[in-house]
Amino acid sequence: MELYLIILVVLFAAAISDLIVGVGNDAVNFLNSSIGSKVTSRTVILIIAALGVLAGTLFSSGMMEVARQGIFNPDMFLFSEVMVIFLAVMITDVLLLDFFNTFGLPTSTTVSLVFELLGAAVVVALIKVVSAGQDFGQLINYINTSKAFAIIFGILLSIVIAFIVGMIVSYFTRMLFTFDYKKKMKRYGAIWGAIALTGITYFILIKGAKGTAFLTKEDIAWVSNNTQYILLISLVFWAVVMQMLLFFTKINILKPIVLTGTFALALAFAANDLVNFIGVPLAGYSSYQIAESSGNISMTMEALKEPVQTELHFLFIAGAIMVTTLWLSKKARTVTMTEINLSRQFEGNERFSSSPLSRSIVRISLGISAAFKSFIPIKVQNAINKRFEIKEQPTKKSKDAPSFDLVRASVNLTIASILISFATSLKLPLSTTYVTFMVAMGTSLSDRAWGRESAVYRVNGVLTVIGGWFLTALIAFTVSGIIASIIFFGKLFAIFALFGLAAFILIRTNILHKKREKESEDYKDIQFALGESNQNALQQSVNEVKTFLYSTTKNLRENIINLGSADRNKLKQSKKEIKTLSKQANNIIANILNGLRVLPDIEIKYEKRYGKLIASIQSIASNSREISQLCFDHIDNNHSPLSKEQITELQLAIQLIFEQIKESDKVISITGGEEYEKLEKSYIKFKEETTRLDKNQITRIKKSSTSTRNSLLYFEILRHLEYISDRLIELVKTWENLTEGITGIKAKEKLQILDVSTEKE
Repeated sequence: MELYLIILVVLFAAAISDLIVGVGNDAVNFLNSSIGSKVTSRTVILIIAALGVLAGTLFSSGMMEVARQGIFNPDMFLFSEVMVIFLAVMITDVLLLDFFNTFGLPTSTTVSLVFELLGAAVVVALIKVVSAGQDFGQLINYINTSKAFAIIFGILLSIVIAFIVGMIVSYFTRMLFTFDYKKKMKRYGAIWGAIALTGITYFILIKGAKGTAFLTKEDIAWVSNNTQYILLISLVFWAVVMQMLLFFTKINILKPIVLTGTFALALAFAANDLVNFIGVPLAGYSSYQIAESSGNISMTMEALKEPVQTELHFLFIAGAIMVTTLWLSKKARTVTMTEINLSRQFEGNERFSSSPLSRSIVRISLGISAAFKSFIPIKVQNAINKRFEIKEQPTKKSKDAPSFDLVRASVNLTIASILISFATSLKLPLSTTYVTFMVAMGTSLSDRAWGRESAVYRVNGVLTVIGGWFLTALIAFTVSGIIASIIFFGKLFAIFALFGLAAFILIRTNILHKKREKESEDYKDIQFALGESNQNALQQSVNEVKTFLYSTTKNLRENIINLGSADRNKLKQSKKEIKTLSKQANNIIANILNGLRVLPDIEIKYEKRYGKLIASIQSIASNSREISQLCFDHIDNNHSPLSKEQITELQLAIQLIFEQIKESDKVISITGGEEYEKLEKSYIKFKEETTRLDKNQITRIKKSSTSTRNSLLYFEILRHLEYISDRLIELVKTWENLTEGITGIKAKEKLQILDVSTEKE
């Protein structure tokens, strides 16, 4: 029994890790609406969510049956085999959920658990069948296949129904309240509040009460039999309460709706999803107790089919770990921000790029929309469009502004609550994660948050998340099966090796997540916001531009060095880095555009200068990206590297670019310096040197001392460096004119450099 005691200890250690990574992923289910709408401070939101989680742990006892007998038939497996299955499931679950957390992708902990149990059980059953010389058809006796098919059906059902219902309800809700909802709330708010809170109440009773240790079967049956009366009483009660709040207080009634919905979803998460994290270890604990009491480790585990009541201290400990994780987990914030960014109302930096599939979907959707509009009178279209107008843009700093309003947040929570509770009453296995995510996507689409500027990126983001859900099932099944086979044959040595490997992977993913977080912090938004002086806003932006320019020069140097050494791997890494720098440039440009939206009318005359500024930054980024791609393609195609002489000359050209950036730094700093002459000299010197380098290369061609490919590459790199130099001067000149006009700071001396080439690049 010593081996199985070790397995039991490992199971509970894994359970703690699983609780941490599980909450990190599922927190998005109940936090996204309240955090995205900024209904109150994050501290208050977390307190309410924590109370919901703690309450939910007391309702989770009956759900533990899923891990014991929901997927496989325990009477067909020996104690030793069941423990192998449970351990394989826990190791896989920790690694899988941590992987999704690291990249900020929400997934279903229910699906991961089910397919991990299925994968491990199938492999162990297959080993038993092969060892006994039985027919493969006997596998059906070991596995509860109907449950697996029900989960797959639930995935598809969740995605389609939640998206469509969320979109339709949100559309009519927005038509009723518009974005200027505060005035309409006085007229219709009590009715909407009553419907929303009744739906949430129904959700708590149906979804939360299932399996509670406090309600008897008779109580649960009474709730089920009297649902209509409960809903009617709840509707009237909440209508009266909401109307009283509207009449006698200044409370925005949407806030209690959103906070109540947050509590309800947190409760349901703990009540129903707690089994995903501790159900397997507790099933292993029960198996160990059964085998130890009988003194027979070769017994079958039909005892797991018997009803079980989980001890409360296990639930309280699990609840405490989940609440602590909720407050401290940075990965939980990353997953939450993924959904919020995909559903935010206003434009901004998109996390996901476009894809051929997303572009096709958007193109088809635009065609269908245009065809549909042709049947609707223009007056009706104008009337509908007016209901969706946003008259006031956010005036807060972007980091403080809500991603969407309270109307959408209340719709998200209400529709998700009703759908999940209704499906539960019909015994349909809808996933909480899938429902909440797809409802949020449907409401954002109907709110026209996916405009033509962002649709392809948002659609690709949704496709990426949905693809991750199906990938969850495949990875969970495969990896769990592989680990189960390793443990089955490797015994104790395999257990320690796998546990060590899992610990190593967790450490590596944490390091990766911190790196990604740092990159995100490095490229945070420039605040062109009201409430700040224009001079301060420009100072913030100039710092970002200088960081971008210095980083770009560093990348160019590395590309030329790696080109000389023909180091393909380092060139590939440089390509990734230049993509990050391009995102930084896009970030700067996007926020300059956002700043233009809130410029006072007196500054409108400087908008053209902003346009030149944007074009200069964009050009520097695109030319740097071209150089990186040229260097990589040259080595990737196995062409001969450039000669030492050519590399030295290109390094000289980049050094002169660097000198130009240093002088530009001094000029564009708002506190300023009289460095115009030095900048002019550095620019002229670069032009003279590139002319000389161009002649050197022509001489080499005449002497046939260089190949055609190398000559083309050399000239192309020089050409892009010249473009960068020209656009750098354009940037400095534009910036000086801009700061002089807007801040009133006059330069003592004007830059006298001739206008740089405007040749199309």
